[in-house]
Amino acid sequence: MTSWKEELINLRKCKLGLTSVMADSLAFLEEDLTCLICCDIFTDPVTLKCSHSLCEECLQRFWTTQDVPQCPVCRKECSHDEPTKSLAFRALCESFKKRKPTAVSDDVCPEHKEKYKLFCFEDQQPICVVCYTSKKHENHKCSPVDEAAGNLKESVKTQLDRAQETLAGLKKAQESCVQQAELIKDHTSMNENKIKEEFEKLHQFLRDEEEKHIRSLHKEMEPQDKKVKDRMEELSKQISALSERMAAVWQDIEAENITFLQNYSGTLKRLQHPSVPNTTPELQEYQHYPIQTVIFTTWARMENLVEQPPVTLDPDTASSRLQVSDNCTRVEYSKNPRIVSDNPERLFVGVLASKGFSSGVHCWDVEVRNNDHWTLGVVGETVNRKTLYKMDPKSRFWCFRYVSGTYKQGNKPVSHIDSKERPNVIRLQLDFDEGEVRFIDPFRNRSLCTYTGGFPEKVFPYFCTGDVDTPLNVFPANKL
Repeated sequence: MTSWKEELINLRKCKLGLTSVMADSLAFLEEDLTCLICCDIFTDPVTLKCSHSLCEECLQRFWTTQDVPQCPVCRKECSHDEPTKSLAFRALCESFKKRKPTAVSDDVCPEHKEKYKLFCFEDQQPICVVCYTSKKHENHKCSPVDEAAGNLKESVKTQLDRAQETLAGLKKAQESCVQQAELIKDHTSMNENKIKEEFEKLHQFLRDEEEKHIRSLHKEMEPQDKKVKDRMEELSKQISALSERMAAVWQDIEAENITFLQNYSGTLKRLQHPSVPNTTPELQEYQHYPIQTVIFTTWARMENLVEQPPVTLDPDTASSRLQVSDNCTRVEYSKNPRIVSDNPERLFVGVLASKGFSSGVHCWDVEVRNNDHWTLGVVGETVNRKTLYKMDPKSRFWCFRYVSGTYKQGNKPVSHIDSKERPNVIRLQLDFDEGEVRFIDPFRNRSLCTYTGGFPEKVFPYFCTGDVDTPLNVFPANKL
Protein backbone atom coordinates (compact mmCIF):
# COMPACT_ATOMS: atom_id res chain seq x y z
CA MET A 1 0.00 0.00 0.00
CA THR A 2 1.36 3.42 -1.01
CA SER A 3 1.98 5.87 1.83
CA TRP A 4 0.70 9.44 1.72
CA LYS A 5 4.32 10.72 1.42
CA GLU A 6 4.94 8.66 -1.71
CA GLU A 7 1.65 9.87 -3.22
CA LEU A 8 2.67 13.46 -2.51
CA ILE A 9 6.04 12.91 -4.17
CA ASN A 10 4.44 11.30 -7.25
CA LEU A 11 1.92 14.15 -7.48
CA ARG A 12 4.77 16.67 -7.34
CA LYS A 13 6.65 14.84 -10.12
CA CYS A 14 3.49 14.89 -12.26
CA LYS A 15 3.14 18.63 -11.76
CA LEU A 16 6.79 19.24 -12.68
CA GLY A 17 6.40 17.10 -15.76
CA LEU A 18 3.23 18.92 -16.76
CA THR A 19 4.95 22.28 -16.26
CA SER A 20 7.85 21.15 -18.47
CA VAL A 21 5.46 19.95 -21.16
CA MET A 22 3.54 23.23 -21.05
CA ALA A 23 6.78 25.22 -21.34
CA ASP A 24 7.85 23.17 -24.36
CA SER A 25 4.39 23.60 -25.88
CA LEU A 26 4.56 27.37 -25.44
CA ALA A 27 7.97 27.40 -27.11
CA PHE A 28 6.66 25.51 -30.14
CA LEU A 29 3.52 27.68 -30.22
CA GLU A 30 5.62 30.85 -30.17
CA GLU A 31 7.43 29.74 -33.31
CA ASP A 32 4.08 29.30 -35.11
CA LEU A 33 2.84 32.71 -33.94
CA THR A 34 6.00 34.64 -34.88
CA CYS A 35 6.08 37.06 -37.83
CA LEU A 36 8.98 36.33 -40.17
CA ILE A 37 9.56 40.04 -40.80
CA CYS A 38 9.61 41.57 -37.30
CA CYS A 39 10.48 38.27 -35.58
CA ASP A 40 7.86 38.90 -32.88
CA ILE A 41 4.31 37.62 -32.05
CA PHE A 42 1.81 38.64 -34.72
CA THR A 43 0.11 42.03 -34.36
CA ASP A 44 -3.10 42.29 -36.45
CA PRO A 45 -2.15 39.13 -38.38
CA VAL A 46 -3.24 38.65 -42.02
CA THR A 47 -3.00 35.57 -44.22
CA LEU A 48 -2.11 35.40 -47.92
CA LYS A 49 -3.49 32.92 -50.44
CA CYS A 50 -0.19 31.05 -50.21
CA SER A 51 -1.11 30.39 -46.53
CA HIS A 52 1.71 32.48 -45.07
CA SER A 53 0.76 34.77 -42.20
CA LEU A 54 2.36 38.09 -41.32
CA CYS A 55 1.67 41.26 -39.33
CA GLU A 56 -0.48 43.57 -41.42
CA GLU A 57 1.81 46.56 -40.84
CA CYS A 58 4.95 44.53 -41.60
CA LEU A 59 3.44 43.26 -44.87
CA GLN A 60 2.33 46.72 -46.01
CA ARG A 61 5.76 48.18 -45.20
CA PHE A 62 7.44 45.37 -47.14
CA TRP A 63 5.19 45.96 -50.16
CA THR A 64 6.22 49.63 -50.30
CA THR A 65 9.67 48.42 -51.31
CA GLN A 66 8.33 46.19 -54.12
CA ASP A 67 7.21 47.07 -57.64
CA VAL A 68 4.88 44.06 -57.66
CA PRO A 69 3.37 42.77 -54.36
CA GLN A 70 4.94 39.46 -53.38
CA CYS A 71 4.83 37.12 -50.41
CA PRO A 72 7.94 37.88 -48.27
CA VAL A 73 8.33 34.16 -47.59
CA CYS A 74 7.72 32.30 -50.88
CA ARG A 75 7.91 35.35 -53.23
CA LYS A 76 4.60 34.41 -54.85
CA GLU A 77 2.92 37.39 -56.58
CA CYS A 78 -0.05 38.80 -54.63
CA SER A 79 -2.79 41.39 -55.11
CA HIS A 80 -3.37 44.37 -52.78
CA ASP A 81 -6.79 43.08 -51.69
CA GLU A 82 -5.49 39.60 -51.09
CA PRO A 83 -4.64 39.61 -47.33
CA THR A 84 -7.45 38.33 -45.16
CA LYS A 85 -7.88 38.93 -41.45
CA SER A 86 -8.88 36.37 -38.84
CA LEU A 87 -10.36 37.64 -35.57
CA ALA A 88 -9.83 34.24 -33.96
CA PHE A 89 -6.14 34.21 -35.00
CA ARG A 90 -5.72 37.74 -33.70
CA ALA A 91 -7.34 36.85 -30.36
CA LEU A 92 -5.06 33.82 -30.07
CA CYS A 93 -1.97 36.00 -30.57
CA GLU A 94 -3.13 38.60 -28.05
CA SER A 95 -3.87 35.87 -25.51
CA PHE A 96 -0.43 34.33 -26.05
CA LYS A 97 1.26 37.69 -25.54
CA LYS A 98 -0.50 38.09 -22.20
CA ARG A 99 0.53 34.60 -21.06
CA LYS A 100 4.11 35.01 -22.27
CA PRO A 101 6.54 36.00 -19.46
CA THR A 102 7.45 39.68 -19.44
CA ALA A 103 10.95 40.38 -20.76
CA VAL A 104 13.57 41.86 -18.50
CA SER A 105 13.62 45.62 -18.77
CA ASP A 106 17.31 45.67 -19.77
CA ASP A 107 16.50 43.51 -22.81
CA VAL A 108 13.68 45.77 -24.06
CA CYS A 109 13.95 48.91 -26.18
CA PRO A 110 12.56 51.72 -23.97
CA GLU A 111 11.25 53.58 -27.04
CA HIS A 112 9.37 50.78 -28.81
CA LYS A 113 8.91 48.29 -25.95
CA GLU A 114 10.37 45.64 -28.22
CA LYS A 115 13.09 43.13 -27.28
CA TYR A 116 16.60 43.91 -28.43
CA LYS A 117 17.35 41.68 -31.41
CA LEU A 118 20.13 43.54 -33.23
CA PHE A 119 23.30 45.53 -32.57
CA CYS A 120 24.04 48.72 -34.57
CA PHE A 121 27.74 49.06 -35.34
CA GLU A 122 27.35 52.72 -36.38
CA ASP A 123 25.87 53.82 -33.02
CA GLN A 124 27.50 50.96 -31.07
CA GLN A 125 24.33 50.03 -29.19
CA PRO A 126 21.70 47.24 -29.19
CA ILE A 127 18.45 48.05 -31.02
CA CYS A 128 15.08 46.44 -31.66
CA VAL A 129 13.65 45.55 -35.08
CA VAL A 130 11.50 48.69 -35.12
CA CYS A 131 14.61 50.80 -34.53
CA TYR A 132 16.28 48.98 -37.42
CA THR A 133 13.46 49.95 -39.81
CA SER A 134 13.45 53.58 -38.66
CA LYS A 135 15.28 56.44 -40.37
CA LYS A 136 17.58 56.79 -37.39
CA HIS A 137 19.35 53.53 -38.31
CA GLU A 138 18.81 53.65 -42.07
CA ASN A 139 21.70 52.04 -43.99
CA HIS A 140 23.45 51.20 -40.71
CA LYS A 141 25.37 47.96 -40.46
CA CYS A 142 23.66 45.68 -37.93
CA SER A 143 24.00 42.09 -36.73
CA PRO A 144 22.05 39.82 -34.38
CA VAL A 145 22.84 40.47 -30.71
CA ASP A 146 24.59 37.15 -30.01
CA GLU A 147 26.68 37.30 -33.17
CA ALA A 148 27.72 40.92 -32.54
CA ALA A 149 28.55 40.23 -28.88
CA GLY A 150 30.70 37.24 -29.82
CA ASN A 151 32.67 39.17 -32.44
CA LEU A 152 33.09 42.30 -30.33
CA LYS A 153 34.21 40.31 -27.29
CA GLU A 154 36.94 38.72 -29.41
CA SER A 155 37.96 42.19 -30.59
CA VAL A 156 38.11 43.50 -27.02
CA LYS A 157 40.10 40.44 -25.92
CA THR A 158 42.61 41.12 -28.72
CA GLN A 159 43.02 44.70 -27.54
CA LEU A 160 43.29 43.44 -23.98
CA ASP A 161 46.14 41.16 -25.06
CA ARG A 162 47.93 44.19 -26.53
CA ALA A 163 47.36 46.06 -23.30
CA GLN A 164 48.87 43.09 -21.45
CA GLU A 165 51.96 43.28 -23.69
CA THR A 166 52.24 47.01 -22.98
CA LEU A 167 51.91 46.33 -19.27
CA ALA A 168 54.68 43.72 -19.49
CA GLY A 169 56.86 46.23 -21.34
CA LEU A 170 56.26 48.86 -18.69
CA LYS A 171 57.18 46.44 -15.93
CA LYS A 172 60.33 45.39 -17.80
CA ALA A 173 61.29 49.04 -18.28
CA GLN A 174 60.75 49.60 -14.57
CA GLU A 175 63.02 46.65 -13.74
CA SER A 176 65.70 48.08 -16.05
CA CYS A 177 65.45 51.44 -14.32
CA VAL A 178 65.81 49.78 -10.92
CA GLN A 179 68.93 47.98 -12.16
CA GLN A 180 70.36 51.20 -13.56
CA ALA A 181 69.69 53.00 -10.28
CA GLU A 182 71.54 50.24 -8.41
CA LEU A 183 74.47 50.44 -10.86
CA ILE A 184 74.71 54.21 -10.40
CA LYS A 185 74.61 53.73 -6.65
CA ASP A 186 77.32 51.02 -6.77
CA HIS A 187 79.59 52.98 -9.12
CA THR A 188 79.19 56.12 -7.03
CA SER A 189 80.09 54.24 -3.87
CA MET A 190 83.04 52.50 -5.55
CA ASN A 191 84.51 55.72 -6.94
CA GLU A 192 84.01 57.50 -3.63
CA ASN A 193 86.04 54.81 -1.82
CA LYS A 194 88.82 54.92 -4.44
CA ILE A 195 89.03 58.68 -4.22
CA LYS A 196 89.29 58.48 -0.43
CA GLU A 197 92.06 55.82 -0.59
CA GLU A 198 94.18 57.77 -3.08
CA PHE A 199 93.85 61.08 -1.33
CA GLU A 200 94.59 59.52 2.06
CA LYS A 201 98.10 58.78 0.76
CA LEU A 202 98.70 62.49 0.36
CA HIS A 203 97.64 63.13 4.00
CA GLN A 204 96.22 66.35 5.34
CA PHE A 205 97.45 68.51 2.46
CA LEU A 206 95.07 66.75 0.06
CA ARG A 207 91.97 66.44 2.28
CA ASP A 208 90.43 69.63 0.91
CA GLU A 209 90.92 68.33 -2.64
CA GLU A 210 89.37 65.00 -1.68
CA GLU A 211 86.17 66.56 -0.40
CA LYS A 212 85.93 68.82 -3.43
CA HIS A 213 86.05 65.92 -5.91
CA ILE A 214 83.59 63.84 -3.89
CA ARG A 215 81.10 66.67 -4.15
CA SER A 216 81.80 66.87 -7.87
CA LEU A 217 81.16 63.13 -8.25
CA HIS A 218 77.80 63.31 -6.50
CA LYS A 219 76.82 66.38 -8.47
CA GLU A 220 77.68 64.60 -11.74
CA MET A 221 75.66 61.52 -10.83
CA GLU A 222 72.69 63.43 -9.40
CA PRO A 223 71.00 64.31 -12.77
CA GLN A 224 71.25 60.69 -13.98
CA ASP A 225 69.87 59.35 -10.72
CA LYS A 226 67.01 61.87 -10.73
CA LYS A 227 66.18 61.05 -14.35
CA VAL A 228 65.96 57.33 -13.59
CA LYS A 229 63.85 57.87 -10.46
CA ASP A 230 61.48 60.18 -12.33
CA ARG A 231 61.14 57.55 -15.02
CA MET A 232 60.45 54.87 -12.40
CA GLU A 233 57.73 57.02 -10.82
CA GLU A 234 56.16 57.65 -14.23
CA LEU A 235 56.18 53.94 -15.04
CA SER A 236 54.59 53.09 -11.70
CA LYS A 237 51.74 55.50 -12.37
CA GLN A 238 51.21 54.10 -15.89
CA ILE A 239 51.25 50.53 -14.60
CA SER A 240 48.73 51.33 -11.86
CA ALA A 241 46.38 53.19 -14.19
CA LEU A 242 46.53 50.55 -16.92
CA SER A 243 46.00 47.71 -14.42
CA GLU A 244 42.86 49.40 -13.07
CA ARG A 245 41.47 49.92 -16.58
CA MET A 246 42.20 46.32 -17.54
CA ALA A 247 40.43 45.04 -14.42
CA ALA A 248 37.38 47.14 -15.31
CA VAL A 249 37.43 45.79 -18.88
CA TRP A 250 37.49 42.21 -17.60
CA GLN A 251 34.42 42.99 -15.50
CA ASP A 252 32.69 44.36 -18.60
CA ILE A 253 33.52 41.20 -20.55
CA GLU A 254 32.15 38.96 -17.82
CA ALA A 255 28.84 40.87 -17.81
CA GLU A 256 25.71 39.80 -19.73
CA ASN A 257 25.77 40.41 -23.48
CA ILE A 258 23.28 43.28 -23.39
CA THR A 259 25.07 44.96 -20.48
CA PHE A 260 28.40 44.44 -22.29
CA LEU A 261 27.05 45.96 -25.49
CA GLN A 262 25.45 48.87 -23.65
CA ASN A 263 28.81 49.66 -22.03
CA TYR A 264 30.87 48.84 -25.13
CA SER A 265 31.80 52.46 -25.91
CA GLY A 266 33.00 52.99 -22.35
CA THR A 267 34.94 49.72 -22.50
CA LEU A 268 36.82 50.89 -25.59
CA LYS A 269 37.63 54.21 -23.95
CA ARG A 270 39.21 52.35 -21.01
CA LEU A 271 41.55 50.58 -23.40
CA GLN A 272 42.62 53.80 -25.04
CA HIS A 273 46.01 54.68 -23.64
CA PRO A 274 49.20 56.20 -24.99
CA SER A 275 51.60 53.67 -26.48
CA VAL A 276 55.05 53.24 -24.99
CA PRO A 277 57.57 54.13 -27.79
CA ASN A 278 60.28 52.33 -25.96
CA THR A 279 58.83 49.50 -23.48
CA THR A 280 62.46 48.55 -22.74
CA PRO A 281 64.77 51.80 -22.74
CA GLU A 282 68.45 51.29 -23.36
CA LEU A 283 70.69 51.66 -20.33
CA GLN A 284 73.11 54.56 -20.72
CA GLU A 285 76.72 53.53 -20.94
CA TYR A 286 78.27 54.29 -17.58
CA GLN A 287 81.18 56.70 -17.92
CA HIS A 288 83.82 55.87 -15.35
CA TYR A 289 84.78 58.75 -13.15
CA PRO A 290 88.31 59.82 -14.25
CA ILE A 291 89.92 59.06 -10.91
CA GLN A 292 93.47 58.76 -12.21
CA THR A 293 93.12 61.98 -14.19
CA VAL A 294 91.88 63.80 -11.08
CA ILE A 295 94.76 62.43 -9.00
CA PHE A 296 97.41 63.32 -11.58
CA THR A 297 95.96 66.81 -12.00
CA THR A 298 96.23 67.29 -8.27
CA TRP A 299 99.74 65.88 -8.21
CA ALA A 300 100.75 68.37 -10.88
CA ARG A 301 100.25 71.08 -8.26
CA MET A 302 102.61 69.23 -5.97
CA GLU A 303 105.54 68.50 -8.28
CA ASN A 304 107.96 68.67 -5.36
CA LEU A 305 106.10 65.89 -3.51
CA VAL A 306 105.24 63.33 -6.17
CA GLU A 307 107.03 61.62 -9.04
CA GLN A 308 106.14 62.26 -12.67
CA PRO A 309 103.00 60.22 -13.43
CA PRO A 310 103.12 57.37 -15.95
CA VAL A 311 101.23 57.57 -19.25
CA THR A 312 97.56 56.79 -18.66
CA LEU A 313 94.52 57.00 -20.94
CA ASP A 314 91.89 59.71 -20.74
CA PRO A 315 88.36 58.14 -21.06
CA ASP A 316 86.88 61.52 -21.97
CA THR A 317 88.87 61.48 -25.24
CA ALA A 318 87.98 57.87 -26.23
CA SER A 319 85.90 57.47 -29.41
CA SER A 320 82.59 55.59 -29.24
CA ARG A 321 84.06 52.23 -30.30
CA LEU A 322 86.88 52.24 -27.73
CA GLN A 323 86.45 51.20 -24.10
CA VAL A 324 89.02 52.33 -21.52
CA SER A 325 89.58 50.18 -18.41
CA ASP A 326 88.93 51.41 -14.86
CA ASN A 327 92.64 51.95 -14.17
CA CYS A 328 93.03 53.85 -17.48
CA THR A 329 95.89 51.63 -18.73
CA ARG A 330 93.96 49.38 -21.15
CA VAL A 331 91.88 50.07 -24.27
CA GLU A 332 89.81 47.60 -26.29
CA TYR A 333 87.70 47.78 -29.44
CA SER A 334 83.93 47.24 -29.39
CA LYS A 335 81.87 46.15 -32.41
CA ASN A 336 78.90 48.20 -31.24
CA PRO A 337 79.42 51.91 -30.56
CA ARG A 338 78.92 53.06 -26.97
CA ILE A 339 76.56 55.87 -25.97
CA VAL A 340 78.96 58.68 -25.05
CA SER A 341 78.69 62.43 -24.62
CA ASP A 342 80.04 64.53 -27.49
CA ASN A 343 82.39 66.62 -25.35
CA PRO A 344 85.04 68.80 -27.08
CA GLU A 345 87.90 66.55 -25.93
CA ARG A 346 86.50 63.36 -27.49
CA LEU A 347 88.19 62.01 -30.65
CA PHE A 348 86.43 60.82 -33.79
CA VAL A 349 88.79 57.80 -33.77
CA GLY A 350 91.25 56.73 -31.04
CA VAL A 351 92.06 57.83 -27.49
CA LEU A 352 94.67 60.18 -26.00
CA ALA A 353 96.76 60.07 -22.85
CA SER A 354 95.57 62.07 -19.87
CA LYS A 355 98.68 64.28 -19.98
CA GLY A 356 100.57 65.90 -22.86
CA PHE A 357 104.25 66.86 -23.13
CA SER A 358 105.89 70.13 -24.15
CA SER A 359 109.42 69.44 -22.92
CA GLY A 360 111.76 66.71 -21.69
CA VAL A 361 112.23 63.03 -22.50
CA HIS A 362 109.36 60.56 -21.96
CA CYS A 363 109.04 56.86 -22.55
CA TRP A 364 106.16 54.35 -22.36
CA ASP A 365 105.48 50.79 -23.50
CA VAL A 366 102.39 49.42 -25.26
CA GLU A 367 101.69 45.69 -25.20
CA VAL A 368 100.18 44.80 -28.62
CA ARG A 369 100.71 41.00 -28.62
CA ASN A 370 98.65 39.46 -31.52
CA ASN A 371 96.59 42.57 -32.18
CA ASP A 372 96.11 42.75 -35.97
CA HIS A 373 95.01 46.39 -36.23
CA TRP A 374 96.65 49.11 -34.11
CA THR A 375 97.98 52.66 -34.39
CA LEU A 376 100.38 54.33 -31.92
CA GLY A 377 102.07 57.72 -31.85
CA VAL A 378 101.70 61.34 -30.71
CA VAL A 379 99.34 64.05 -31.91
CA GLY A 380 99.38 67.85 -31.69
CA GLU A 381 97.23 69.53 -29.06
CA THR A 382 95.27 71.80 -31.44
CA VAL A 383 94.31 69.36 -34.21
CA ASN A 384 90.62 68.90 -35.11
CA ARG A 385 89.51 65.97 -32.94
CA LYS A 386 86.17 65.46 -34.73
CA THR A 387 87.61 64.23 -38.06
CA LEU A 388 89.95 61.46 -39.24
CA TYR A 389 93.64 62.36 -38.89
CA LYS A 390 95.87 62.57 -41.92
CA MET A 391 98.72 60.16 -41.27
CA ASP A 392 101.65 62.60 -41.61
CA PRO A 393 103.61 65.15 -39.52
CA LYS A 394 102.27 68.05 -41.65
CA SER A 395 98.90 67.31 -40.08
CA ARG A 396 100.63 67.17 -36.64
CA PHE A 397 100.26 63.40 -36.36
CA TRP A 398 103.32 61.18 -35.92
CA CYS A 399 102.27 57.52 -35.93
CA PHE A 400 103.38 53.91 -36.44
CA ARG A 401 100.77 51.32 -37.49
CA TYR A 402 100.17 47.61 -38.01
CA VAL A 403 97.22 46.75 -40.28
CA SER A 404 96.43 43.23 -41.57
CA GLY A 405 100.02 41.99 -41.55
CA THR A 406 101.70 45.21 -42.76
CA TYR A 407 103.71 47.75 -40.71
CA LYS A 408 103.28 51.38 -41.79
CA GLN A 409 104.94 54.68 -40.99
CA GLY A 410 101.89 56.88 -41.48
CA ASN A 411 100.48 55.67 -44.79
CA LYS A 412 103.78 54.30 -46.13
CA PRO A 413 104.56 50.57 -45.69
CA VAL A 414 107.72 49.68 -43.74
CA SER A 415 109.61 46.83 -45.45
CA HIS A 416 112.60 46.23 -43.17
CA ILE A 417 110.58 44.54 -40.38
CA ASP A 418 110.39 40.74 -40.55
CA SER A 419 106.73 39.69 -40.19
CA LYS A 420 107.89 36.49 -38.45
CA GLU A 421 109.44 38.57 -35.66
CA ARG A 422 106.39 40.54 -34.64
CA PRO A 423 107.15 42.41 -31.38
CA ASN A 424 104.71 41.88 -28.53
CA VAL A 425 105.61 45.28 -27.10
CA ILE A 426 106.15 48.64 -28.81
CA ARG A 427 108.15 51.24 -26.87
CA LEU A 428 107.60 54.91 -27.69
CA GLN A 429 110.47 57.26 -26.81
CA LEU A 430 109.69 60.97 -27.08
CA ASP A 431 112.45 63.58 -26.87
CA PHE A 432 110.49 66.79 -27.21
CA ASP A 433 113.49 69.11 -26.95
CA GLU A 434 115.33 67.24 -29.73
CA GLY A 435 112.15 67.01 -31.81
CA GLU A 436 112.24 63.23 -32.14
CA VAL A 437 109.90 60.29 -31.48
CA ARG A 438 111.08 56.71 -31.90
CA PHE A 439 109.19 53.39 -32.01
CA ILE A 440 111.32 50.55 -30.61
CA ASP A 441 111.16 46.76 -30.13
CA PRO A 442 112.58 46.77 -26.56
CA PHE A 443 113.28 43.02 -26.32
CA ARG A 444 115.32 42.92 -29.54
CA ASN A 445 116.70 46.43 -28.98
CA ARG A 446 115.96 47.59 -32.51
CA SER A 447 114.38 50.70 -33.97
CA LEU A 448 111.18 50.14 -35.94
CA CYS A 449 110.33 53.69 -36.98
CA THR A 450 111.62 57.23 -36.25
CA TYR A 451 110.27 60.75 -36.80
CA THR A 452 112.50 63.84 -36.61
CA GLY A 453 112.04 67.49 -37.39
CA GLY A 454 110.60 68.86 -34.17
CA PHE A 455 107.12 69.54 -32.75
CA PRO A 456 105.40 72.91 -33.21
CA GLU A 457 103.21 72.49 -30.13
CA LYS A 458 102.43 70.32 -27.12
CA VAL A 459 101.79 66.69 -28.07
CA PHE A 460 99.69 63.91 -26.51
CA PRO A 461 100.36 60.15 -26.74
CA TYR A 462 97.81 58.53 -29.12
CA PHE A 463 96.39 54.98 -29.13
CA CYS A 464 93.90 53.16 -31.38
CA THR A 465 92.85 49.54 -31.96
CA GLY A 466 90.47 47.82 -34.38
CA ASP A 467 90.96 44.26 -33.13
CA VAL A 468 88.03 42.96 -31.08
CA ASP A 469 89.97 40.08 -29.53
CA THR A 470 93.19 41.76 -28.38
CA PRO A 471 93.27 45.03 -26.37
CA LEU A 472 96.23 47.39 -25.98
CA ASN A 473 97.91 47.68 -22.54
CA VAL A 474 100.01 50.69 -21.51
CA PHE A 475 102.95 50.41 -19.04
CA PRO A 476 105.78 52.65 -17.83
CA ALA A 477 108.86 51.77 -19.84
CA ASN A 478 110.79 50.67 -16.73
CA LYS A 479 107.97 48.49 -15.35
CA LEU A 480 107.27 46.02 -18.20
